[in-house]
Amino acid sequence: MPLHPQAVALLDLMASIGDPPIEQVTPEAARANRAARQRPSGTAVHEVRDLDADGVRCRLYRPSDAPGLGLLVYLHGGGWVIGDLESHDEVCRVLAAGSRHAVLSVDYRLAPEHPFPAALDDGVAALRWARAHADELGCRADAIAIGGDSAGGNLAAAIANLGVVPLVFQLLVYPVTDATCSSPSHEENGTGYFLTAAGMRWFVEHYLGGLTPPTDPRVSPLAADDATLAAAPPALVITAEFDPLRDEGDAYAARLQAAGVATSHVRFAGMFHGFFSLADFVDDGAAANALAAASLRTALDRACTPPR
Repeated sequence: MPLHPQAVALLDLMASIGDPPIEQVTPEAARANRAARQRPSGTAVHEVRDLDADGVRCRLYRPSDAPGLGLLVYLHGGGWVIGDLESHDEVCRVLAAGSRHAVLSVDYRLAPEHPFPAALDDGVAALRWARAHADELGCRADAIAIGGDSAGGNLAAAIANLGVVPLVFQLLVYPVTDATCSSPSHEENGTGYFLTAAGMRWFVEHYLGGLTPPTDPRVSPLAADDATLAAAPPALVITAEFDPLRDEGDAYAARLQAAGVATSHVRFAGMFHGFFSLADFVDDGAAANALAAASLRTALDRACTPPR
């Protein structure tokens, strides 16, 4: 289908702001531009608390004071170069409120100052800390999920494949799964849809710094072998039709399904990369948020329910 009219209007608005293409600016300028567009959060949750997870700054969102909640460890998007706790504050609030379980947002180190594997290492450290300190968080150590969008989805998938701790679910929103940037959608959707092919290459180059091949499975989860994927937790994979990352996200969902992993895959027609964080502007953003929260709730409710 064509680009959704709401998506067209939003892309036109972005173009009217006049920010230069991300591949033409420094990481510092890209971060400043992102921060300048930050909107205040509007979703209320019971508790929001910043904390230190073994040296990694994190933010905990609790939808209630009920004990024994499930927990989603969430890794923000931003190409491993931009983004932070503030950029995804509203997304985490929505997921906590909608799922009725807790969310731990991870402020991992950014490239190029901290290239691969710094972000991955921080995600692993935060996840291990969360499981070890689950009681203190009011959560269950046996009801932990991992998730993220874009580069955060990449980190979530890679960490899930490492088998760091037992996980009951993974939420992957238009994830980077093939850092070679070689799928047809990188050309088909390479310009005009917010994330560009040139911008994606800029992100990957900063993240890897020429030190790690993009085919490393810790960088490109799609390169993981069948046995690794077969051991992965159940998944929801969300992709967007007009996204350079569309094909690799679709392919990753198919690989998980072929490996026997319970996987739901929803491609949002007429949408572009980033729509999940833009629910105030596009109805499908709100629909994707609701789908993610409902899927998370189902998985964590099941994990928290004692066997009969």
